[in-house]
Amino acid sequence: MPFSNPEDEKLLTLAKATATRVNATQGAAVRDETGRTYAAASVKLDSITLDALELALGMALSSGASAIEGAIIFGSEPIARAVLAIHEISPSALVASVDRDGNINNF
Repeated sequence: MPFSNPEDEKLLTLAKATATRVNATQGAAVRDETGRTYAAASVKLDSITLDALELALGMALSSGASAIEGAIIFGSEPIARAVLAIHEISPSALVASVDRDGNINNF
């Protein structure tokens, strides 16, 4: 278990499952201040590319979240603006990426 908090481990499980389900390069999961979770996979088309963390954060915010407790991205690292946005909303939120080998990088 890479994370000591079981709720963070749940985020990793959701992020992995989301990426795997659609064969995406990234999966992300975000937990808001009420404990609700939002999961998304990256999207890559000729006309648009969206980071999984951007999508999961957007889902949380558009659903009324006012704070983020934690965010995990699985696969490749998130783009910087998604990490900055989470820290803008919640400076102490856990934001971490986990690569396919299980290596963790905290932001």
